[in-house]
Amino acid sequence: MAGTSPCASCKLLRRRCTKDCIFAPYFPSDDPHKFVIVHKVFGASNVSKMLQELPAHQRADAVSSLVYEANARMRDPVYGCVGAISYLQNQVSELQMQLAVVQAEILCTQMQHEPMVPTPQQIMDDPDDQKSYFLQNNNLGQYLSFPSSSNVIHDSLQRENIFGHDMVS
Repeated sequence: MAGTSPCASCKLLRRRCTKDCIFAPYFPSDDPHKFVIVHKVFGASNVSKMLQELPAHQRADAVSSLVYEANARMRDPVYGCVGAISYLQNQVSELQMQLAVVQAEILCTQMQHEPMVPTPQQIMDDPDDQKSYFLQNNNLGQYLSFPSSSNVIHDSLQRENIFGHDMVS
């Protein structure tokens, strides 16, 4: 970087910035905070070693990851990024539980507005009805979101075919 201002790392470390400075492309002089945090968490020597071991096309991503991890370590010195990931996973779990509760409430509301399903005794007492109410009117599917039994059998036979057993053609 001869002729221009030194990079943020050379400025902080008070050394001359050479044209082959490993830090110059990733820690420009106009963003010194980035290097300050990375240096505080990892140390300049360790960062230099890490960057030298990587191919040039991967260094920018590595620096971005180091900056992110250093910021996370400054906020949470014990867990760093893992703490943030754990927090987000817990949030996803809570939201999934809330979604399940809302879906159950919707189902209950829908079932309250549906016509009453006759009891098995009412079906048997009806002399005109020799077949099962659910099979005759095919109403069971609206209350349960399962595929029909014929689809389940067919799907399981297809799975067996995948595993090498030629059960269904």
